[in-house]
Amino acid sequence: MTATRAMLAVDERELRQARPKSARTRRRVGKIAWLVGILALTAVVLYPLIWMFAASFKPHSEFGSNMGLLPENPTIDNYITVLGGVAGVPLWQFFANSLILAVGSVIGIVLSSSMAAYAFARLDFRGRPVFFTIMIGTLLLPFHVLIIPQYMLFRNLGLVDTFVPLLLGKFLATEAFFVFLMVQFIRNLPRELDEAARIDGAGHPRIFFSITLPLIKPALITSSIFAFIWSWNDFLGPLLYLNSPDKQPVPLALRIFNDQTSTSDLGATIAVSVLALLPVLAFFIIFQRFLVEGVATQGLKG
Repeated sequence: MTATRAMLAVDERELRQARPKSARTRRRVGKIAWLVGILALTAVVLYPLIWMFAASFKPHSEFGSNMGLLPENPTIDNYITVLGGVAGVPLWQFFANSLILAVGSVIGIVLSSSMAAYAFARLDFRGRPVFFTIMIGTLLLPFHVLIIPQYMLFRNLGLVDTFVPLLLGKFLATEAFFVFLMVQFIRNLPRELDEAARIDGAGHPRIFFSITLPLIKPALITSSIFAFIWSWNDFLGPLLYLNSPDKQPVPLALRIFNDQTSTSDLGATIAVSVLALLPVLAFFIIFQRFLVEGVATQGLKG
């Protein structure tokens, strides 16, 4: 009996030692499989960008014949051609125009949308639900429906071939998406903060600039990122309103590189595309860390 019990105890100890090893092995295999899957998905997502970067070093003769990822005879002639400008306009001018439009859009959207959102979320005025519903309804209205009347309006005002048609709406809170985003964010802020500020004698302007704006910084950063990217990549708006090459942004420079000759300069077009991605990528990398700062406002309701 004693020997049998001793053998059973030894077997139980061996089983207990074997189970953790087996569990660790399964966890290790699971982690490796998860890592391989993530790397494969990342490769699929990044492949177009990698191909575009590699293709920017291909000579024009290889387009259509070399379908591989890497160029057979790499060259920097595409970038030299691009840096020389097109249609008598230097490349930096296109980037400066895009930067003016993008930064102006960010400033206008952040200021006007945040003020409109504060009014919808904190002010009690007659017809507020109706106006808010109408604003949300504009999200269902296609932009193409408004192209002709807007163009006729700005043409009659003599504002065609200027930046005003592309920036004026941004300063008038016409972007319902951003207004709605900030309204939902402001509604999550406790009203006790506003009431305490009113007791101290603060009015709506002081409450808005000193309390609301600092607390909705994640929403402001998110709106800024989307506004910058959408404005930087906008093609239709500048195509309608900007006629002079020296006032056109980078997306229209791509079209100029394709239309300047009977055959498209694919190498130069891809090189410009690579350069056009750099400011957007840098802007996102700099500000994306602010997207997670919404946690700072979650503890205010405790």
